Amino acid sequence: MNSPQALPPQLDLLRTRSLQVGVLALLVCVVGAYFSPQQFFRSYLLAYLFWIGITLGCFALVMLYHMVGGIWGYPIRRLLETGAQIFPLMALLFLPILGGVRQLYVWAQPGATPAPEMAAGHAWYLSISFFVLRTIAYFAIWIVAGYLLNRWSLEQDRTGDPSLARRIKVLSAPGLVLYGLTVTFASIDWVMSLEPEWHSTIYGMMYMVGFLLEGLTFIVVAEYLLSKREPLSRAATPGHSHDLGNLMLTFVVLWAYLGFSQFLIIWAENLTDEIPWYLHRTAGGWQVVAIALILFQFALPFIMLLSRTAKRRAATLSTVALGILVMRFVDLFWLVVPAFHPAGFSIHWMDLLAPVGIGGLWLWVFLGHLRGKALLPLHDPRYAGMPEPAHGA
Repeated sequence: MNSPQALPPQLDLLRTRSLQVGVLALLVCVVGAYFSPQQFFRSYLLAYLFWIGITLGCFALVMLYHMVGGIWGYPIRRLLETGAQIFPLMALLFLPILGGVRQLYVWAQPGATPAPEMAAGHAWYLSISFFVLRTIAYFAIWIVAGYLLNRWSLEQDRTGDPSLARRIKVLSAPGLVLYGLTVTFASIDWVMSLEPEWHSTIYGMMYMVGFLLEGLTFIVVAEYLLSKREPLSRAATPGHSHDLGNLMLTFVVLWAYLGFSQFLIIWAENLTDEIPWYLHRTAGGWQVVAIALILFQFALPFIMLLSRTAKRRAATLSTVALGILVMRFVDLFWLVVPAFHPAGFSIHWMDLLAPVGIGGLWLWVFLGHLRGKALLPLHDPRYAGMPEPAHGA
């Protein structure tokens, strides 16, 4: 059996630097928390949502690949599986949010009186103990499913047992359903409840698609960085890049469709209880962010990804993917921060440093898991004709 492909020395160095930068950034944020604890928790929540989004996106994409098949997923399968392995770290990193729940959520503050809209509907749902129990349930599902996907995949590498492919596929079907349910409720709990008087039935779907887009764009960039070296240099063909570009285009359009549908329904029906949510995000400088999202998370990527030439060039596709990934953070910023600053645009230095801190730890764990694996799957019965990974260096 072929041995795992070693990571290039540059990525080993990147792993070390990621840990160093991540720890340093988080330490600086902890110092900032001493002076402004409320701002620390707000910035930390924003950063956490971005990186849990990449993890969840990888998790859903690898299950989607096992369900539908196709050559598009073969070269990135190991990267997706590795991304889905980081749930234990994300569960640990959620502890500061639990510690700051009273700082973040108005419904969790001592003596908080539910608004009339909440009292009639979902006030019972928003209690700290129930919030914690639901979060534990989400992570239990994600960790167990991510563990099984990786365990069976590596066992397939070792044994070549074709029945493992069916076992993974059987897990992926309910896994995608659970992804949709858990992400929907997690987005309600962690983000929508920042403004508990407001609600939207499309809100969870926006996060489901947004996280898929995050996971895909991150993996496209990661694959491009690794494709300069065997074995990915043989598997990452122009046709493969074209397939990933088409998938990225699909998620970009779906994200725009869901966002516009929510806006249109609320605005056209003149839902006075819900319109203020948009008013807070389209005035006081927030309208500039909204326009930037329309231009750079939809219009420009849409135009670029219509080009067959752009999709078949890995360097161009990874540049587009990186741009979308940056705009995904801006999108989360636009969704989260106006809940704390409805009167006008606001940004704090911890809003930028906290993502660096969590991201440094995330990349350190990601690259650590990746270094012990073959970068292409071994003995996958569906793709016997694909190039085999070279022996480890």
